[in-house]
Amino acid sequence: MAEIRPFRALRFTPAAGPMEELVCPPYDIISESQRQAYLARNPHNIIRLELPRDGADPYQEAGATLRRWIAEGILRQDDRPALYVYEIEFSVDGSSDISGMHGGRRSVMGLIGLVKLEEFEKGIILPHEETLSKAKADRFNLMKATNCNFSDIYALYMDDGGEEEALDILSLVSRGRPVTELTDEAGLVHRLWAIDDEGIIAKIQAHLADTKLYIADGHHRYETALNYRNYLREQGVPEGTAADYVMMMLVEMSHPGLVVFPTHRMVRGLSSFDAEAVLSACEPYFDLLRGADVSSMDEALEHAYRDGKHAFGFYTGGDTFTLLTLRDPAVMDTLLPQLSPASRALDVTILHTLVLERLMGIDKENMANQTNLTYTRDLSEALDGVRSGGFQCSFILNPTRVSEIRDVASAGEKMPQKSTYFYPKLITGLTMNKLD
Repeated sequence: MAEIRPFRALRFTPAAGPMEELVCPPYDIISESQRQAYLARNPHNIIRLELPRDGADPYQEAGATLRRWIAEGILRQDDRPALYVYEIEFSVDGSSDISGMHGGRRSVMGLIGLVKLEEFEKGIILPHEETLSKAKADRFNLMKATNCNFSDIYALYMDDGGEEEALDILSLVSRGRPVTELTDEAGLVHRLWAIDDEGIIAKIQAHLADTKLYIADGHHRYETALNYRNYLREQGVPEGTAADYVMMMLVEMSHPGLVVFPTHRMVRGLSSFDAEAVLSACEPYFDLLRGADVSSMDEALEHAYRDGKHAFGFYTGGDTFTLLTLRDPAVMDTLLPQLSPASRALDVTILHTLVLERLMGIDKENMANQTNLTYTRDLSEALDGVRSGGFQCSFILNPTRVSEIRDVASAGEKMPQKSTYFYPKLITGLTMNKLD
């Protein structure tokens, strides 16, 4: 099944500057002004490699910069192969934030190692969301120029225990000091430990050998790694090289620190939008609670979440919203008989297929191109966008459950885009994986 191995991580040295100045969030949530701010703070920030914009050919410039930083001692590979334990300590504000989660301080912890690339159809490593070709082309060009992984793919696994106890990551590192510890600009604490004991590594490999891995975040990068491996094979690079593996962070599905936020839908630019017409079209399928105070939306959706009901907040402005609760989930069996029960029962599938597509006329291509649809995980943004007149309405969702992600992926299917938002995002720059 999943093949995991240690590696000599490429990491920043003290010559690069303080670690707080060298790391950054994932490239795909960074604006151009943020990118420039990171580089203004420290020119060695990882964003220069992960999201290159300099020179006539930014990708080649990133490759040259990587080689120069290694030569100058800004980056250096660890002496011994290791598996790395990565912990993020963070806070969840509020009682739920429409997440089904209680607020307070918590941490999520997982293992970073190299995982052998496998095609999805083998059922060893499974995706759960659709991807965009433009994003994959960008990552492929970067890999060709740098031959390096700069950020981790985020994956989940299920530890059934069996004859051995479940893998206790905390016990692996509790006696050692982190090789890196930093607090980022958002107040999140990041810690990294290195496990280079060959005996412990062998036990971890054996323990995880029979697991399936479910990609939580990083679908584009995983598919790019597969494409890059195949590209190298076509160039005559033999099987069994470093390019057959990709750097990945593995978190157990039942980890108490695992948080998934919802991603809300904002609708704009529909020429014939009529809020009352939308609600009238929904009435045959949904129970409608009209005129509810916006301040109660979080609580109403959380109740539906706990009761296993499919509910959405429909907001068109002002101080009230309409709660839409699906009356009979069996309607999805008729609309999508080709999909598994797991996919048919997803809130995002119900919203996209029944409401947005069937009742509002926003087809799949429109959604993929975001012609009339925009996504946000920020509830305030979803509401303010309507209040300001930039959007005609917003649909406020509950989060997708981790068990739903597993079940859809196990069925060999994918969720609509932007179905999940794992929080917190893995920081970029703690470890890198050089493929030569």
